[in-house]
Amino acid sequence: MNLKINLPAEPKNVREWLFFGKAFLKERKIESYSLDSEILLMFVLNFSKVQLFTKDNYVLSEEEKECYLKLLEKRGVHMPVQYIIGKCEFMGLKFVVNSSTLIPRGDTEILVERVIDFIKENNFKSVLDIGTGSGDVAVSAAAYCPSVKVTAADISKEALKTAEKNAEINNVSDRINFVESDVFQNIVSKFDIIVSNPPYIKTDVIKSLMPDVRDYEPVSALDGGSDGLYFYRKIISECKNFLNRNGVLIFEIGYDQAFEVLELLRKSGFDSIEIGQDLAGLDRVISCVYRD
Repeated sequence: MNLKINLPAEPKNVREWLFFGKAFLKERKIESYSLDSEILLMFVLNFSKVQLFTKDNYVLSEEEKECYLKLLEKRGVHMPVQYIIGKCEFMGLKFVVNSSTLIPRGDTEILVERVIDFIKENNFKSVLDIGTGSGDVAVSAAAYCPSVKVTAADISKEALKTAEKNAEINNVSDRINFVESDVFQNIVSKFDIIVSNPPYIKTDVIKSLMPDVRDYEPVSALDGGSDGLYFYRKIISECKNFLNRNGVLIFEIGYDQAFEVLELLRKSGFDSIEIGQDLAGLDRVISCVYRD
């Protein structure tokens, strides 16, 4: 065993290995050390959270020990847990994730919930998701709104493959059309909703992000240009050719970008602009209506 944690003896059962994993990750400054050690051991043993504690006397096999150690080592150098195990949960749905896409985050559920509200309130039938990544927004909208058709666009072929797999896992492949497109480049239809969670981190800020994000998630899905607004400008300037009358444009935004994006929308003639907050009370979503 190469891990440098002093224990009275090598761990044997689940309880001892959990203690070991938490101590190892804590020593390596992993803030979520307790939860992460549990998730990794659950993955290795194919245990539920309940089984992890009701079967805490279960003795790991040599193969299970080696697997758990390898996963701990990966997490110890800040590789995100979701990339290590290749999956995550979002909007109560199961998603596969890999290094070609951003990891779906809880904040983005605010965006999806607002999209679902617009669909149901207005009986909308069509959605375009720009920069679909893992497909979290597109798949969730299709899963919770059976009457809607979704087009999911991304410039990355690998991201689209991942999104297609997630559509299959969640049984919505028949209602999502995947398009390789740089924003609107290969889009030919009009839609009731255009939604995007675009790259919005300022270029010079990326190097200061947590290593979990900076060193592992795709830079192309993070970098929003020198002021973080590149994709907002591009989408706002071109979207009217692809929005139905009284259609909705909705974005996820950085916590400090609401005013700047609002001004871009106002200057482009959008109205009914609304800003929504996340659970921490930070600006997270901005929406508007196209009246022309």
